Amino acid sequence: MQPTPPRPINSAARSVSLQSMSRRALGLLGAALGLLAPSADAGSPRPGEWGDQGDGAYANPVVAADFSDIDVIRFGDEFIAMSSTFQYSPGVVLLRSKDLVNWTIAGHAVPDVRQIGPEMNWDRMNRYGTGVWAGSIRRHAGKFWIYFGTPQEGYFMTTAPAVEGPWEPLTHVFKAEGWDDCCPFWDDDGQMYLVGTQFSKDPANGKKYNIHLWKLTPDGKAFVPGSDRIIHQSPGSEANKLYKINGLYYHYYSEVRPEGRVVMMNRAKSLEGPWETRQLNHATRTPKVDPNQGGLIQLDDGGWWFFTHMGSGTWAGRMAHLLPVTWIDGWPILGQPGPDGIGNMVWGGKKPILGQAPVKRSFSESFDSAKLAPTWEWNHYPRDEKWSLTERPGALRLHAFRPLKPDDIHKTGNTLTQRIYASERGRVTVKLDASGLADGQNAGLTFFSRHAGWIGVHRRQGETRIVQVEQTRRNQGPVLAGAQVWLRADIDVNGLVSFAYSTDGQDYLPLGEPHQAGWWNYRGNRIGLFTYNNDAEAGHVDFEDFDYVY
Repeated sequence: MQPTPPRPINSAARSVSLQSMSRRALGLLGAALGLLAPSADAGSPRPGEWGDQGDGAYANPVVAADFSDIDVIRFGDEFIAMSSTFQYSPGVVLLRSKDLVNWTIAGHAVPDVRQIGPEMNWDRMNRYGTGVWAGSIRRHAGKFWIYFGTPQEGYFMTTAPAVEGPWEPLTHVFKAEGWDDCCPFWDDDGQMYLVGTQFSKDPANGKKYNIHLWKLTPDGKAFVPGSDRIIHQSPGSEANKLYKINGLYYHYYSEVRPEGRVVMMNRAKSLEGPWETRQLNHATRTPKVDPNQGGLIQLDDGGWWFFTHMGSGTWAGRMAHLLPVTWIDGWPILGQPGPDGIGNMVWGGKKPILGQAPVKRSFSESFDSAKLAPTWEWNHYPRDEKWSLTERPGALRLHAFRPLKPDDIHKTGNTLTQRIYASERGRVTVKLDASGLADGQNAGLTFFSRHAGWIGVHRRQGETRIVQVEQTRRNQGPVLAGAQVWLRADIDVNGLVSFAYSTDGQDYLPLGEPHQAGWWNYRGNRIGLFTYNNDAEAGHVDFEDFDYVY
């Protein structure tokens, strides 16, 4: 018996092409008629346009920033999502939404990433491209449960009564290299399972990865001995999720096919199998479209949606997208079904839930709180005694110390970062007080991925000079006569960053070379505040009035 599919809310007959009208016009039409369905589009999304369009419609991506390896659940009248954070600290970022389109950062599940291992700390900074990879979030027995993997250390888990925490210290469920993309699952009899991928290649298997299923102990903190078995094997298999819908088991995963990375699904009456397999979507190469990690969600109206990231990154990272789900013969097809019954990308449509106002597209930080806003993440775990929000109220004070490698932002401890948004235009401004600088000290506003560009100040032989650096090229500005300077960066729709400075907070002068934001080690570009001193542990800098509008 196949499951009775939930009532579909989208169909090919109701689709509207975006090729012949703008999304704004489409949104107005849909709002007026109340019948706008998500729409297939063979072309690219409009650069810089994303999220809530303010007229009842949405455009993909719904969040144009680096929220990679996304997973989502419904909890009451909210949706809670988690995203991988790699080397950043705190780890495992958590988001919440009322409508699957407008998302805000709620916090993090791993306040101390040193629990993962010493390479996550400021004195090593050795987890670029690794650290916290994909995981899953679930709600069970009055708690949130999060499982995730790291390529070198294995699988970890934590629980909390609320999204805001407190999250219990990490439990190291499985200590092994070469595992990723795990998901817990509770069957109807209460037995708990974990599904995950062994991605380290077995020469005998070629490019195929093994997907394993284990039974877990009741507390979810250990495998039941002897329960490990392989349930699937295919090229590049990852992104595992397990669901039980209308009495059938659904194993969601992705794999690499000639057309690209596509989402797949196994289906069975029992976890013992046998499993049927079906492809759920098509990938395209122009534009690069490859939904990958993600989660299925059902709404009160019976409709289903898929919240996902694109597996291919841009200078802003792997952004979050929302696709409608159409059930065909008991299979959840992602996006707009084609004649072959396989889904295709959609770039916009009617919001799943109306009535929520668009989120504010700006972030301001006056550093007047006892703790940092959850928007911020350190590059690796910080050296705690070298930063403060209380030494000078209303300022973030960073004390300078030697970087692990001279003049290298990637090896500069206590760099405070946040994501960049792929908007039509963006502007970052921050005030810097240089009165505490010591000889040899550098400080400023940086944008970094594979390469770093920054604008700030450098002190040498008692003289503080405004400087701009693009990779290793240092462009000299004027000597700073006073103690304060305002630093600014403008970001265009292609990720090109232009720097400027002001000595009065009003008039800005450009300086140096543009910096091209880029993609590196599975991550998009980051905005950062930093200081370092190649010569000694000496000097400090105060940052005030950070503002980012996009």
